[in-house]
Amino acid sequence: MLNYANEQERIAMTVSFNSIMVNLALSVGKLVAGFVGQSAAMISDGIHSASDVLSTFVVMAGVKLSNKEADDDHQYGHERMECIASILLAGFLAFVGAGIGYSGYEKIINANEIEIAIPGQMALWAAVISTIVKEAMYWYTLLAAKKINSGALKADAWHHRTDAISSVGAFIGILGARMGYPILDPAASIVICFMIFYAAYEVFEEAMDKMTDHVCNEEMVVALKEAVVGVQGVDHLDSLATRQFGNRAYVDVEISVDDNLTLLAAHEIAENVHAAIETRFPEVKHCMVHVNPASEKHHDYKKPSQE
Repeated sequence: MLNYANEQERIAMTVSFNSIMVNLALSVGKLVAGFVGQSAAMISDGIHSASDVLSTFVVMAGVKLSNKEADDDHQYGHERMECIASILLAGFLAFVGAGIGYSGYEKIINANEIEIAIPGQMALWAAVISTIVKEAMYWYTLLAAKKINSGALKADAWHHRTDAISSVGAFIGILGARMGYPILDPAASIVICFMIFYAAYEVFEEAMDKMTDHVCNEEMVVALKEAVVGVQGVDHLDSLATRQFGNRAYVDVEISVDDNLTLLAAHEIAENVHAAIETRFPEVKHCMVHVNPASEKHHDYKKPSQE
């Protein structure tokens, strides 16, 4: 299990470092394009990318702390530290989104008193480049998140997707302003604000699921059941319960075996079930197996018939 955790951390840190480098370059480029091109939407988009740099540092800290080994004070490990990092990240994103939205709102309500500048072509091209780069970063980060089953890294991937969408919004606002509708530029900032709010909500929701022992996804549960009934000596799978624990999972299984088996033989079957689950599913932190006599009729899952 330690090797699995180490590999998780290595991949997460590599992807996070690359994300930081890309976001730093994009945020500087977009802020320069926004100020030079006089585009409020592009400046807002640049701030969004800069916030992603800080959020990735939070992700890295969460992954690092979550992979610490269990100690006397945390005997079940530290995996939920990643969830705490995600919750903090959600709050930070909501704060940034509110600031961007308020800035756009202020420009709109004062439109009659101040002259809204027409964005330059530089801001338009910056939006196009940002959309392409951030969409590519979304897929790069998402694939890594799925590979190591990291909620925090998945959240970071969605930040890239949100940034790509906000760049599309900035492009529309800038283009509209250049076509004679300057109010569309600050209006795009408000749209970006709500996109950031939505991303913050998704990060918060997923983190809370993992903090509150939410069941694992249905696909994994089905695969777990198939793994259990596939072990020789298992008469029935009586029950199987799962709960998320950060980016790992706990599994509790009850199986039925032949009533006439010795305690040693029944224990060996339970050990085989335990090994089958923890070997096939490295994301499972621990599997507890309870053995019942097959004569007790309380089964909720039957072994598929062999034809």
